[in-house]
Amino acid sequence: MADLIAPELDRYVRDLVAPRPEVLAAMEAFAAEHDVPIVGPAVGTLLEILARSIGAERVFEMGSAIGYSTAFFARAVGRGGQVFYTDGDPKNAEKATGYLRRLDLLDRVTVKVGDAIASLEETTGYFDVVFIDVDKDGYPAALKAAAPRVRRGGYLLADNVLWSGKVVDAAVTDAATEGIRQFNRALFALEEFRSVIVPLRDGVAIARRES
Repeated sequence: MADLIAPELDRYVRDLVAPRPEVLAAMEAFAAEHDVPIVGPAVGTLLEILARSIGAERVFEMGSAIGYSTAFFARAVGRGGQVFYTDGDPKNAEKATGYLRRLDLLDRVTVKVGDAIASLEETTGYFDVVFIDVDKDGYPAALKAAAPRVRRGGYLLADNVLWSGKVVDAAVTDAATEGIRQFNRALFALEEFRSVIVPLRDGVAIARRES
């Protein structure tokens, strides 16, 4: 991933984030060693703050990997809340289950293995937050499925929306980059949402449903 901000500034932001519990630190180390994409502590903290700010009790994640972002959402919803974890790899789900159990958060997480859109469609009701972090060429389809499921006043969030700066390089036309570009255009065109991109790490889209 290309540096969107100076590396020393990125380290400065990360170093300001409160120390994480030992299990979250272990997840960060595992992700770094095995090249598993996670949102990282600064973005994770942002997700938790946003969820807490609206009293979120029901969160749906589209793409959860080893459950790192799941943990931040699970802390936000509290006991009695519910976070839906989704991932297509059973090994990721098994790893996430172990970490979430060690964090004493598993009781508020429903683990779904399989396609994220299919998992969303088979889950009834509206959500306070839907977070998109699937394969990037699948972002437009994920948005189409997710937007109608966010309750009024809720958030639709997405990671990697600046995609290492590739979104502004006209010479880059791979499926992942085009997927992110299409997603961003479609998100900002939704009249029922008010949207912004925060250039934290690889870019986080924040869209609040207004109507």
